[in-house]
Amino acid sequence: MRILALSAAIAVSLSMPLSAADYSLTVYSAAQPGSLSTERLADYGDRLPGYALVRDRREMSLPQGIGEVRFSDVAKRIDPTTVSFASLTDPAGTRVIEQNYQYDLVDSQKLLQRYLGQQIMVERLRGEQSDRISGRLLSATGGLILAREDGSVLTLNSWSNVEFPALPGGLMSKPTLVWTLDAQRGGKHDAQVSYQTQGMTWWTDYNATLVDAGGMCKLDLQAWVSLVNQSGASYPSAQLKLVAGQVNRAPAPMERAAYDMPVPMAAPAPAPAGFAESELFEYHLYTLGRRTDLPDNSVKQLELFPAILGTNCQRELVFTASPQPYYWSGPNLDQNFAATQKGEVNAYLLFANTEANRMGLPLPGGRVRVNQQNAVDGSLEFIGEDLIEHTPRGETLRLTLGKSFDVVGERKQTAFAYDEKARRIVESFEVELRNGKKVAVDLTVREYLYRWSDWKIAEASQDYRKQDAQTIDFAVSVPPEGKRTLRYSVTYQW
Repeated sequence: MRILALSAAIAVSLSMPLSAADYSLTVYSAAQPGSLSTERLADYGDRLPGYALVRDRREMSLPQGIGEVRFSDVAKRIDPTTVSFASLTDPAGTRVIEQNYQYDLVDSQKLLQRYLGQQIMVERLRGEQSDRISGRLLSATGGLILAREDGSVLTLNSWSNVEFPALPGGLMSKPTLVWTLDAQRGGKHDAQVSYQTQGMTWWTDYNATLVDAGGMCKLDLQAWVSLVNQSGASYPSAQLKLVAGQVNRAPAPMERAAYDMPVPMAAPAPAPAGFAESELFEYHLYTLGRRTDLPDNSVKQLELFPAILGTNCQRELVFTASPQPYYWSGPNLDQNFAATQKGEVNAYLLFANTEANRMGLPLPGGRVRVNQQNAVDGSLEFIGEDLIEHTPRGETLRLTLGKSFDVVGERKQTAFAYDEKARRIVESFEVELRNGKKVAVDLTVREYLYRWSDWKIAEASQDYRKQDAQTIDFAVSVPPEGKRTLRYSVTYQW
């Protein structure tokens, strides 16, 4: 790489802050649960599904009257239409007349293009020696072309350094907000700058441990937040808040926020070191009870809430062999449709998100990974994972973990009678379940009544429960290393 350097210090007339920033960030996530991973973050770039509201409070020096203030401590992915500047010292006497966002950042090619026709100094290496060449830059395309003072023209295909007298006007070393302020009072002001920026998001991962407590199903649950900062700025010792919920954003750019006087807020009560949950409109707000550093281009993991131990859970096996209901324009008269099918037994884990079950927390959507202790050596082994949506208090979560290895079955049609005149179908099925375990298993046989919407179970070898308009469940117990057969008949009428 060819290196370019400035021969003089860059003089940028910013109104520099007089104190370090006091950052407060609220981070919003637009990611679907389980859709992000740390390995893929670099692929998103500006499309990272999330954003943050940044509040930067610090002491600044403002000119009296109408003057210009430049502020460069902003994120590279800032949305300039959301910027708000306010003086907390003199809010009534300080207002913004005009704002410019300057983002034409300096790089080597821009510097060369800005110095076409002007004098520059080039350093060239020849072995272990170097020489310095001065000349007027004629071209910077495919190398450098210099006009020397003696009238000769020199082309350079390689060089080590280029020295420029100064940074050209209009080029910035970092994104900069430029305000024209009208301040009745000059000097030190306690000021706050707030804006939205892309390049930040968060998601939740849950780690669950299934515990066999004397034949009872128990669950330990941990929750961790992964917070991504690719905004182009770092936020040391920041106050952090996370919003869980689907916050609508208009597709068009937002109007610039008004520069209203901020409402003074009472000092918050001391919060615990972890996250404290509260309601915010139709969403949930998680406030970290301590400050944390958020470096640029980083992923930080934070505990969302202390581990929950001993939650009651339920293991469930569900056998399904019939197809899902179809929405026909008329009854399905094809006798061979799904007449004989091998099914599968899916394994589920259920638990109630209630205070009585040691939980009762609003759970942000995320990935739940479930482990179980190995009975042979006591080590934890991974047994499955599932995604959950945002789940309020009082709901029951149902995790799909996988398919049973030892419990199998099949479903076959044993009778089919179609009476065209009576507009009726009578169909019978036999479901055989086989258990390869050395212990009995209880499972649910789920049957979908897919031929027509008007149906009635004519007879069944055991009781069933109607789940919805086209679904019935049979509770079946299969003996150790044995089998069980379920039979039923259904009548469709139209």
